[in-house]
Amino acid sequence: MNTTIMWIMAAGAAAGGLDRICGNRLGLGKRFEEGFMLLGATALSMAGIICLTPLLSGLLKQFLVPLWNLSGLDPGILGGILAIDMGGYQLSMELANAPSVGRYAGIVAGATFGCTVTFTIPVGMGMVSRQERPLFARGMLIGLGMMPVSLVMGGLFCGLGIMEILLQSLPLFLLSLMFMAGIRFFPDQMIKGFGYFAAVIGFLTTVGLTAGAAEYMTGFRLLKGLAPIEEAMAVVSSIGVVMLGSLPVAEILRRLLEKPLNWAGQKTGMNGNSVAGLLMGIVSPVPAIAMMKEMDDRGKVVNAAFLVCGASALAAHMGFTFGTEPDLVVPLLLSKLAGGLCGAAAALLLTGQADGSNTSLQKGECDNGNHHKITGA
Repeated sequence: MNTTIMWIMAAGAAAGGLDRICGNRLGLGKRFEEGFMLLGATALSMAGIICLTPLLSGLLKQFLVPLWNLSGLDPGILGGILAIDMGGYQLSMELANAPSVGRYAGIVAGATFGCTVTFTIPVGMGMVSRQERPLFARGMLIGLGMMPVSLVMGGLFCGLGIMEILLQSLPLFLLSLMFMAGIRFFPDQMIKGFGYFAAVIGFLTTVGLTAGAAEYMTGFRLLKGLAPIEEAMAVVSSIGVVMLGSLPVAEILRRLLEKPLNWAGQKTGMNGNSVAGLLMGIVSPVPAIAMMKEMDDRGKVVNAAFLVCGASALAAHMGFTFGTEPDLVVPLLLSKLAGGLCGAAAALLLTGQADGSNTSLQKGECDNGNHHKITGA
C-alpha cells in the first residue's frame, strides 16, 4: 500500500511537471510550483526545532522524565505536544523508553494533538475574523472531543494495546479537556495564550536555525549538542518532494469529485465552498481556513472540527512519515482521516441547517450576512 501511494504521488509530480513545461495549460503546473515553494516556509517553521531537539530532550530528561517514570507513563508521549513536523517525532523518539510508544507519540499524537496545538489553533484564530472565531472555536471543541478515535486507531497500528493507549494518552486527553474548557469559557484569553505559545515556538525555531546555519558555515558551535542542520533539511526535503506530487493529485481529485462534492453539500446543508474546504484541509489547513469567509456557518464549524485530526494528511504529514517511518504511512492516513471524518460527522449532528432556504449559499457564493443558525453543541 505504501508503494502504491508513492507511485500515485510520483504520477502527480510527473503530471504537474509536464504541465509546467507545457505552459501550465491544465493548472497542475501551478500546484507543482506551489508544492516546491512550500519548502521555504516548511524549513523555516520546523528545521530549527529539529536542530534543538537534542537540547530540549536533555532538559526534559533532567526535569520531567523522572516524574513521568514514577507515574508509570512513558516520557515519549511528551513529544506529542509538538507537531509531527516541528520536532515532535524526534523528541518522542529521544525520550521514549519503548520505541512503539515513541512512534505512536511522534507520528500519531504529533500529527493530531501536536499539530492542533502548535499550528492549527494559533494560525486559525489569527486568520479568521472576530465574527468567525466562535464558529471556528466550536469546531475545534468538537474535533478535540473526537480526537480519541484517531489516537486509539493509530496506537493500535503502532503495536500498542488498547489499555496501554488509554494510559499513555491520558496526559493528552487531560490537556484536550483543558483546551476545550478554555476555548468554551475563555476564548479571548485562549487566543492570547496560543499567540504567546506560537511566539515561543517561533523564537526557538529561529534560535535553532541560526545556530545550525552558523555551525554549518563556520564550524563554530553556538550551542553544544545541536543536531546538524543537514539532518533537519533532509527531513524538510523529503516533505517537499512528496508535496510536489500531492498538490497536483489533490487538484485532480477536486476536479474529479466536483459533482459528488456538490451532491454532498446539498445532502449536508453546506455550500460548495464548505465541502471543498474539507478536501483542501487534507492537503493543508491554511487554504481551508482562508476559505472560511466564503463558507456558511455550518461549514465553518464542520471544517474546523475536521482539521483537528485530518489536517495535512495528504501533504506534509504523509511526506514526513515517508521519510521517517514509512511503515506507518497507511496507518497515519487511516487514523487521521477516521478522526477527521468523525469530527466532521459530529459537527454535522451538533449543528442545524439554516431556517428556510438561502440560494446564494446553496450555489456556493459568499454569504453577505445571512449566516446559518448554529444549534446544539
